[in-house]
Amino acid sequence: MKYTVLSLFPEIIDAYFAASIMAKAISRGIVEYQPVNIRDFALDKHHTCDDAPYGGGAGMLMLPEPLGLALKSVGVNPRPVEGPLPDKAAGRRVIYLSPSGRPLTQALARELAGETELVLICGRYEGIDQRIIDLYADDEISLGDYVLSSGEVAALALIDATYRLLREVITPESLEEESFSGNLLEYPQYTRPEIYATLKVPEVLLSGHHENIRRWRRRKQVEKTLAVRPDLIDRGVTLGLFDRETGLFIEELRWKDERDKGD
Repeated sequence: MKYTVLSLFPEIIDAYFAASIMAKAISRGIVEYQPVNIRDFALDKHHTCDDAPYGGGAGMLMLPEPLGLALKSVGVNPRPVEGPLPDKAAGRRVIYLSPSGRPLTQALARELAGETELVLICGRYEGIDQRIIDLYADDEISLGDYVLSSGEVAALALIDATYRLLREVITPESLEEESFSGNLLEYPQYTRPEIYATLKVPEVLLSGHHENIRRWRRRKQVEKTLAVRPDLIDRGVTLGLFDRETGLFIEELRWKDERDKGD
């Protein structure tokens, strides 16, 4: 997987690629990274990359010329204004990180992890000129229903969500038991010491009984998801994603919740 990141502040991105698991993935050749400083393509000696928006309004907008030249420098060409669209480069997706985009989900992260290259456009200020989106972007993706001042932060979140799904970066067993796997949130986990601040590790986890531990964890997954993200439970039930055991835990915990509310 190659990550090409267009940014006014590539040093923010550089630090991430130089540390921890990502640095190991790069050294092993699993991940490739190309930073692109948009200011290098500015048209004046002051490296100006923003201006006031037409029609008025607060803030500044990133200029289209430097962004367009930066994209062309990494082989991304504009779509024709008229006529048929050219064939999309195989395995490459150009993404603008924006609160106006579709939400980043675990399912979308898996889809993006299947590409060979992600070209990420990091906005700043009030965003970027719409013509760059129209001519170059394959996707607009949002982290959630909130606004960030830094497109770099959003790009890093997307990078982290996708690269860890690449083969040989993290063990498959770890990925299988994470939140959103099977439409459930992850169960609570504990490590040493056995007692911390008077709180004790649940007895079942100390029992060594693997089946009881598995069932406890699944029940806790259902309990946490019902409490925090009941929409995931509703979706899973509607789509028939849950096995019989999980379905019974859902019924039991919903009944318990209704009973407690009635007391």
